[in-house]
Amino acid sequence: MKRIKIGDRWVGDGEQTYVIAEIGSNFDGSMERAKMLISLAKDCGADAVKFQCFTSDKIISKEGFDELKVGFQAKWKKSVSEVYKSAEFPREWHDELFHYANKKGLHFLSSPYDKEAVDILDELGVPAFKIGSGDITWHEMLKYIAKKGKPIILSVGASTIAEIDEAVKAIRLEGNNDFILLQCVTNYPSHFESANIRAMKAMGELFDALVGYSDHTPRTVVPLGAVSLGACVIEKHFTDDKTRKGPDHPFAMDAKDFKEMVDSIRILEKALGSPVKDLYEEEKETVILQRRCLRAAKDIPKGSEITEDMIEVLRPLAKDALEPKYKEIIIGREAKEDMKKGDPFTWSKL
Repeated sequence: MKRIKIGDRWVGDGEQTYVIAEIGSNFDGSMERAKMLISLAKDCGADAVKFQCFTSDKIISKEGFDELKVGFQAKWKKSVSEVYKSAEFPREWHDELFHYANKKGLHFLSSPYDKEAVDILDELGVPAFKIGSGDITWHEMLKYIAKKGKPIILSVGASTIAEIDEAVKAIRLEGNNDFILLQCVTNYPSHFESANIRAMKAMGELFDALVGYSDHTPRTVVPLGAVSLGACVIEKHFTDDKTRKGPDHPFAMDAKDFKEMVDSIRILEKALGSPVKDLYEEEKETVILQRRCLRAAKDIPKGSEITEDMIEVLRPLAKDALEPKYKEIIIGREAKEDMKKGDPFTWSKL
């Protein structure tokens, strides 16, 4: 049983799936929208809300992106630097929204994209650090975060097994073994054909680690598939309106979709049950109704030798009746008492 503690929650084997509503930039520069989305995420069953702690000048090179004309960002109407600048989460908002989320019963998470951001979040008291896929090869940053001694949730989109191995070693070398690897496809939205949920399970086995899924596909198919294969964390982008302007709104889940996903996950968790195959309470009557037993095919006088034509194999299963597997054993035995047609055979009668 592998588990780690995130704040007041155990996450891992035998625990409920930890569901993160990734608000990201969907607060659209408004503190009130951020609070509204936090409240909405709570209503939809999220366990945590997540933002992104970056300043555009510490995450991208304006000159580099001005020259780059490939990828989904090339389709943006504004320059990449302008989009990132407009999506910044003001650092002075952290304290208020952290406590607002906590009052709502949610964990407040944020992905730090520079060391100052790590320190801000650490001092704030976030229960874990979430690291985006893009920083998996920035080992200096991984080590800096790992040294804080808090759980780490690491997305591994667009990464090779060798790169994940190096990242895991960097974290573990700092004495931090409380991490969760999230399978992810870094396209927005991503395609079902690329989801490769089985890779998530394989990563867990290969690195002896807890795993989950940060999903960018539409609907709930991938999250439910991931939970069925052992995901202990599900992360989904979250908005109140997919038609709003902004880079993350179109592929995010709205409240209706998100609540449906969480409700489905909770039902699936119950359905997954345990590895033990057992007779369940609701089946006990059906055992009587559907199982067969050995019954007298005709009246059988006491002292008769039992022959095959005296036996029928019929429902329902009577109390103390012999099951069909004993048919060959009772042939040739002597009836110890009179039996009427339809009476069940029992050991006491033979």
